[in-house]
Amino acid sequence: MTHPGIELIGSTVLKAVTDGQTHSDAICALNDAFPAAAVTAIMDLTVEAEAFGAEIRFSDNEIPNVIGRLVNDADEVAALEVPSLDKGRVREYLKANAIVASRIKDKPVYGGCIGPFSLAGRLFDLSELMMSMYMEPETVTQLLDKCTAFVTSYVRAMKETGISGVIMAEPAAGLVSNDDCYQYSSIYVKKVIDAVQDDTFKVVLHNCGNTGHCTDAMVRSGAAAIHVGNRADMLQVLQACPSDLPVMGNIDPVGVMQQASPEQVYAAVSELLEKTAGYDNYILSSGCDVPPHTPVDNIKAFYRALSDYNEKD
Repeated sequence: MTHPGIELIGSTVLKAVTDGQTHSDAICALNDAFPAAAVTAIMDLTVEAEAFGAEIRFSDNEIPNVIGRLVNDADEVAALEVPSLDKGRVREYLKANAIVASRIKDKPVYGGCIGPFSLAGRLFDLSELMMSMYMEPETVTQLLDKCTAFVTSYVRAMKETGISGVIMAEPAAGLVSNDDCYQYSSIYVKKVIDAVQDDTFKVVLHNCGNTGHCTDAMVRSGAAAIHVGNRADMLQVLQACPSDLPVMGNIDPVGVMQQASPEQVYAAVSELLEKTAGYDNYILSSGCDVPPHTPVDNIKAFYRALSDYNEKD
Protein backbone atom coordinates (compact mmCIF):
# COMPACT_ATOMS: atom_id res chain seq x y z
CA MET A 1 0.00 0.00 0.00
CA THR A 2 1.60 3.25 -1.15
CA HIS A 3 -0.90 5.19 -3.25
CA PRO A 4 -3.03 6.28 -0.26
CA GLY A 5 0.16 7.70 1.23
CA ILE A 6 0.60 9.90 -1.81
CA GLU A 7 -2.82 11.34 -1.13
CA LEU A 8 -2.01 11.77 2.58
CA ILE A 9 0.87 14.09 1.72
CA GLY A 10 -1.17 15.97 -0.90
CA SER A 11 0.98 14.90 -3.84
CA THR A 12 0.34 13.11 -7.13
CA VAL A 13 1.18 9.69 -8.51
CA LEU A 14 3.28 11.37 -11.20
CA LYS A 15 5.39 13.15 -8.60
CA ALA A 16 5.82 10.02 -6.49
CA VAL A 17 6.91 7.77 -9.38
CA THR A 18 9.45 10.31 -10.64
CA ASP A 19 10.87 11.70 -7.39
CA GLY A 20 12.40 9.52 -4.69
CA GLN A 21 11.85 12.03 -1.92
CA THR A 22 8.11 12.27 -2.60
CA HIS A 23 7.92 8.49 -2.88
CA SER A 24 9.62 8.02 0.50
CA ASP A 25 7.51 10.73 2.14
CA ALA A 26 4.36 8.88 1.07
CA ILE A 27 5.63 5.60 2.53
CA CYS A 28 6.54 7.25 5.83
CA ALA A 29 3.19 9.05 6.02
CA LEU A 30 1.40 5.72 5.63
CA ASN A 31 3.61 4.22 8.31
CA ASP A 32 2.60 7.00 10.69
CA ALA A 33 -1.09 6.56 9.89
CA PHE A 34 -1.61 2.79 9.84
CA PRO A 35 -0.24 -0.20 11.83
CA ALA A 36 1.14 -2.32 9.01
CA ALA A 37 3.67 -4.99 10.01
CA ALA A 38 5.95 -3.86 7.17
CA VAL A 39 6.18 -0.98 4.71
CA THR A 40 6.45 -1.30 0.96
CA ALA A 41 7.44 0.77 -2.04
CA ILE A 42 5.12 1.53 -4.94
CA MET A 43 4.40 -1.47 -7.15
CA ASP A 44 5.44 0.24 -10.38
CA LEU A 45 5.93 -2.35 -13.10
CA THR A 46 7.26 0.13 -15.65
CA VAL A 47 10.58 1.12 -14.06
CA GLU A 48 12.59 -1.78 -15.43
CA ALA A 49 10.99 -1.65 -18.89
CA GLU A 50 11.74 2.07 -19.10
CA ALA A 51 15.38 1.38 -18.23
CA PHE A 52 15.55 -0.95 -21.26
CA GLY A 53 14.14 1.85 -23.43
CA ALA A 54 10.40 1.22 -23.48
CA GLU A 55 8.10 4.22 -23.87
CA ILE A 56 6.07 5.01 -20.76
CA ARG A 57 2.80 6.94 -20.48
CA PHE A 58 2.50 9.03 -17.33
CA SER A 59 -0.47 10.83 -15.82
CA ASP A 60 -0.98 12.80 -12.64
CA ASN A 61 -3.07 10.30 -10.70
CA GLU A 62 -2.82 6.94 -12.46
CA ILE A 63 -0.03 4.38 -12.40
CA PRO A 64 2.35 4.55 -15.38
CA ASN A 65 1.86 2.25 -18.39
CA VAL A 66 4.18 0.80 -21.02
CA ILE A 67 3.28 1.90 -24.55
CA GLY A 68 3.95 -0.28 -27.57
CA ARG A 69 6.60 -2.90 -28.06
CA LEU A 70 10.35 -2.47 -27.67
CA VAL A 71 11.62 -5.65 -29.39
CA ASN A 72 9.86 -7.47 -32.21
CA ASP A 73 11.97 -10.45 -33.26
CA ALA A 74 14.98 -12.63 -32.51
CA ASP A 75 17.46 -10.16 -34.04
CA GLU A 76 16.20 -7.30 -31.91
CA VAL A 77 16.29 -9.46 -28.79
CA ALA A 78 19.87 -10.45 -29.59
CA ALA A 79 20.83 -6.80 -30.03
CA LEU A 80 19.09 -5.66 -26.84
CA GLU A 81 21.54 -4.40 -24.23
CA VAL A 82 21.12 -4.97 -20.52
CA PRO A 83 20.89 -1.40 -19.21
CA SER A 84 22.84 0.18 -16.41
CA LEU A 85 21.16 1.32 -13.21
CA ASP A 86 21.52 4.92 -14.35
CA LYS A 87 18.75 4.58 -16.91
CA GLY A 88 15.23 5.96 -16.52
CA ARG A 89 13.89 6.35 -12.97
CA VAL A 90 15.87 3.54 -11.36
CA ARG A 91 17.98 5.90 -9.24
CA GLU A 92 14.88 7.66 -7.90
CA TYR A 93 13.47 4.33 -6.73
CA LEU A 94 16.76 3.40 -5.10
CA LYS A 95 16.77 6.82 -3.45
CA ALA A 96 13.28 6.23 -2.05
CA ASN A 97 14.35 2.87 -0.64
CA ALA A 98 17.43 4.35 1.00
CA ILE A 99 15.50 7.21 2.61
CA VAL A 100 12.80 4.92 4.01
CA ALA A 101 15.39 2.43 5.31
CA SER A 102 17.11 5.28 7.16
CA ARG A 103 13.86 6.61 8.65
CA ILE A 104 11.96 3.44 9.57
CA LYS A 105 13.93 1.12 11.84
CA ASP A 106 11.27 -0.77 13.78
CA LYS A 107 9.78 -2.89 10.99
CA PRO A 108 10.78 -4.43 7.66
CA VAL A 109 11.04 -2.19 4.61
CA TYR A 110 10.38 -3.84 1.24
CA GLY A 111 11.25 -2.48 -2.16
CA GLY A 112 9.48 -3.57 -5.31
CA CYS A 113 10.51 -4.96 -8.68
CA ILE A 114 8.99 -6.76 -11.62
CA GLY A 115 9.76 -10.41 -12.30
CA PRO A 116 11.72 -11.54 -15.38
CA PHE A 117 8.77 -13.08 -17.25
CA SER A 118 6.48 -10.09 -16.71
CA LEU A 119 9.30 -7.76 -17.76
CA ALA A 120 9.88 -9.79 -20.92
CA GLY A 121 6.16 -9.51 -21.69
CA ARG A 122 6.34 -5.73 -21.42
CA LEU A 123 9.30 -5.55 -23.77
CA PHE A 124 8.14 -8.11 -26.35
CA ASP A 125 4.33 -7.86 -25.95
CA LEU A 126 2.82 -10.47 -23.69
CA SER A 127 0.66 -12.17 -26.32
CA GLU A 128 3.60 -12.43 -28.70
CA LEU A 129 5.83 -13.72 -25.89
CA MET A 130 3.38 -16.48 -25.04
CA MET A 131 3.17 -17.55 -28.68
CA SER A 132 6.96 -17.47 -28.99
CA MET A 133 7.32 -19.79 -25.99
CA TYR A 134 6.18 -22.56 -28.34
CA MET A 135 7.41 -21.26 -31.72
CA GLU A 136 10.72 -19.58 -30.81
CA PRO A 137 11.69 -20.72 -27.30
CA GLU A 138 15.34 -19.78 -27.83
CA THR A 139 14.35 -16.16 -28.41
CA VAL A 140 12.25 -16.16 -25.25
CA THR A 141 15.00 -17.66 -23.11
CA GLN A 142 17.53 -15.16 -24.48
CA LEU A 143 15.21 -12.30 -23.55
CA LEU A 144 14.57 -13.82 -20.13
CA ASP A 145 18.30 -14.10 -19.51
CA LYS A 146 18.70 -10.38 -20.18
CA CYS A 147 15.70 -9.46 -18.06
CA THR A 148 17.01 -11.63 -15.22
CA ALA A 149 20.45 -10.02 -15.41
CA PHE A 150 18.96 -6.55 -15.06
CA VAL A 151 16.51 -7.46 -12.31
CA THR A 152 19.35 -9.10 -10.38
CA SER A 153 21.53 -6.00 -10.58
CA TYR A 154 18.59 -3.80 -9.60
CA VAL A 155 17.68 -5.92 -6.57
CA ARG A 156 21.33 -6.09 -5.51
CA ALA A 157 21.37 -2.30 -5.54
CA MET A 158 18.16 -2.24 -3.48
CA LYS A 159 19.78 -4.56 -0.96
CA GLU A 160 22.66 -2.11 -0.61
CA THR A 161 20.23 0.65 0.43
CA GLY A 162 19.58 -1.21 3.70
CA ILE A 163 16.02 -2.41 3.07
CA SER A 164 14.84 -5.80 4.34
CA GLY A 165 13.79 -7.34 1.07
CA VAL A 166 11.85 -6.94 -2.14
CA ILE A 167 8.39 -7.88 -3.38
CA MET A 168 8.84 -9.25 -6.89
CA ALA A 169 5.70 -9.00 -9.02
CA GLU A 170 5.23 -11.73 -11.64
CA PRO A 171 1.55 -11.33 -12.62
CA ALA A 172 2.06 -12.39 -16.22
CA ALA A 173 3.33 -15.79 -15.07
CA GLY A 174 -0.17 -16.52 -13.79
CA LEU A 175 -1.45 -16.60 -17.36
CA VAL A 176 0.39 -19.81 -18.26
CA SER A 177 0.29 -23.36 -16.96
CA ASN A 178 2.13 -24.48 -13.83
CA ASP A 179 4.81 -26.21 -15.94
CA ASP A 180 5.33 -23.15 -18.12
CA CYS A 181 5.26 -20.89 -15.07
CA TYR A 182 8.10 -22.94 -13.63
CA GLN A 183 10.09 -23.15 -16.87
CA TYR A 184 9.74 -19.54 -17.97
CA SER A 185 9.32 -17.74 -14.65
CA SER A 186 10.33 -19.61 -11.50
CA ILE A 187 13.66 -20.84 -12.85
CA TYR A 188 14.62 -17.24 -13.61
CA VAL A 189 13.15 -15.86 -10.39
CA LYS A 190 15.29 -18.42 -8.55
CA LYS A 191 18.41 -17.04 -10.22
CA VAL A 192 17.63 -13.63 -8.73
CA ILE A 193 16.80 -15.16 -5.36
CA ASP A 194 20.00 -17.20 -5.28
CA ALA A 195 21.97 -14.00 -5.94
CA VAL A 196 20.40 -11.83 -3.21
CA GLN A 197 18.43 -13.75 -0.59
CA ASP A 198 20.05 -14.43 2.78
CA ASP A 199 19.32 -14.04 6.49
CA THR A 200 19.08 -10.26 6.16
CA PHE A 201 17.27 -9.88 2.83
CA LYS A 202 14.15 -11.72 1.66
CA VAL A 203 12.31 -12.01 -1.66
CA VAL A 204 8.51 -12.18 -1.58
CA LEU A 205 7.11 -13.52 -4.86
CA HIS A 206 3.81 -11.91 -5.83
CA ASN A 207 1.61 -13.36 -8.59
CA CYS A 208 -1.90 -11.92 -8.76
CA GLY A 209 -2.49 -13.87 -11.97
CA ASN A 210 -2.30 -17.14 -10.07
CA THR A 211 -5.76 -18.64 -9.63
CA GLY A 212 -4.23 -21.50 -7.68
CA HIS A 213 -3.01 -23.39 -10.72
CA CYS A 214 0.63 -22.30 -10.46
CA THR A 215 1.15 -22.16 -6.69
CA ASP A 216 3.52 -25.13 -6.99
CA ALA A 217 5.73 -23.23 -9.43
CA MET A 218 5.78 -20.20 -7.12
CA VAL A 219 6.88 -22.34 -4.16
CA ARG A 220 9.64 -23.94 -6.23
CA SER A 221 11.17 -20.52 -6.90
CA GLY A 222 12.73 -20.54 -3.44
CA ALA A 223 11.13 -17.26 -2.42
CA ALA A 224 11.03 -16.58 1.32
CA ALA A 225 7.27 -15.94 1.07
CA ILE A 226 4.59 -15.91 -1.60
CA HIS A 227 1.83 -13.37 -2.12
CA VAL A 228 -1.33 -14.12 -4.13
CA GLY A 229 -4.15 -12.05 -5.55
CA ASN A 230 -7.88 -12.18 -5.00
CA ARG A 231 -8.47 -14.54 -7.96
CA ALA A 232 -7.02 -17.40 -5.90
CA ASP A 233 -8.79 -19.35 -3.17
CA MET A 234 -6.62 -18.61 -0.15
CA LEU A 235 -7.41 -21.92 1.54
CA GLN A 236 -6.39 -23.88 -1.56
CA VAL A 237 -3.15 -21.90 -1.79
CA LEU A 238 -2.36 -22.52 1.87
CA GLN A 239 -3.07 -26.22 1.47
CA ALA A 240 -0.62 -26.35 -1.45
CA CYS A 241 2.20 -24.63 0.45
CA PRO A 242 4.64 -25.91 3.08
CA SER A 243 3.51 -25.00 6.58
CA ASP A 244 6.71 -23.03 7.24
CA LEU A 245 6.36 -20.82 4.14
CA PRO A 246 4.67 -17.46 4.82
CA VAL A 247 1.69 -17.00 2.49
CA MET A 248 0.16 -13.54 2.01
CA GLY A 249 -3.04 -12.18 0.48
CA ASN A 250 -5.69 -11.69 -0.74
CA ILE A 251 -8.41 -9.08 -0.06
CA ASP A 252 -9.60 -7.63 -3.39
CA PRO A 253 -7.83 -4.25 -3.68
CA VAL A 254 -10.39 -2.74 -6.06
CA GLY A 255 -13.72 -4.48 -5.46
CA VAL A 256 -13.32 -4.43 -1.68
CA MET A 257 -10.64 -1.96 -0.58
CA GLN A 258 -11.47 0.80 -3.06
CA GLN A 259 -15.13 0.31 -3.97
CA ALA A 260 -16.85 -1.33 -0.98
CA SER A 261 -18.17 0.36 2.15
CA PRO A 262 -16.16 0.25 5.41
CA GLU A 263 -18.68 -2.25 6.77
CA GLN A 264 -18.16 -4.50 3.76
CA VAL A 265 -14.38 -4.24 4.09
CA TYR A 266 -14.62 -5.20 7.76
CA ALA A 267 -16.83 -8.18 6.92
CA ALA A 268 -14.57 -9.41 4.09
CA VAL A 269 -11.44 -9.20 6.22
CA SER A 270 -13.12 -10.89 9.19
CA GLU A 271 -14.38 -13.70 6.97
CA LEU A 272 -10.94 -14.31 5.48
CA LEU A 273 -9.29 -14.36 8.91
CA GLU A 274 -11.80 -16.89 10.20
CA LYS A 275 -11.39 -18.99 7.08
CA THR A 276 -7.58 -19.14 7.43
CA ALA A 277 -7.50 -19.49 11.23
CA GLY A 278 -5.93 -22.95 11.05
CA TYR A 279 -2.79 -21.76 9.26
CA ASP A 280 -0.03 -20.19 11.34
CA ASN A 281 1.87 -19.24 8.17
CA TYR A 282 -0.92 -17.02 6.85
CA ILE A 283 -0.37 -13.24 6.77
CA LEU A 284 -3.26 -10.90 6.00
CA SER A 285 -2.76 -8.58 3.05
CA SER A 286 -4.52 -7.04 0.12
CA GLY A 287 -4.35 -9.16 -3.04
CA CYS A 288 -2.35 -6.55 -4.91
CA ASP A 289 -1.35 -2.89 -4.69
CA VAL A 290 -4.06 -0.78 -3.04
CA PRO A 291 -5.04 1.66 -5.83
CA PRO A 292 -5.29 5.45 -5.85
CA HIS A 293 -8.49 6.96 -4.41
CA THR A 294 -9.02 4.18 -1.85
CA PRO A 295 -11.07 5.67 1.03
CA VAL A 296 -9.15 6.09 4.27
CA ASP A 297 -12.17 4.75 6.17
CA ASN A 298 -11.88 1.50 4.23
CA ILE A 299 -8.22 1.14 5.18
CA LYS A 300 -9.13 1.79 8.82
CA ALA A 301 -11.83 -0.88 8.59
CA PHE A 302 -9.26 -3.37 7.27
CA TYR A 303 -6.99 -2.83 10.28
CA ARG A 304 -9.90 -2.69 12.73
CA ALA A 305 -11.07 -6.12 11.59
CA LEU A 306 -7.55 -7.49 12.06
CA SER A 307 -7.23 -5.91 15.51
CA ASP A 308 -10.61 -7.22 16.63
CA TYR A 309 -9.74 -10.71 15.40
CA ASN A 310 -6.40 -10.73 17.21
CA GLU A 311 -7.92 -9.43 20.44
CA LYS A 312 -10.56 -12.15 20.29
CA ASP A 313 -7.83 -14.79 20.15
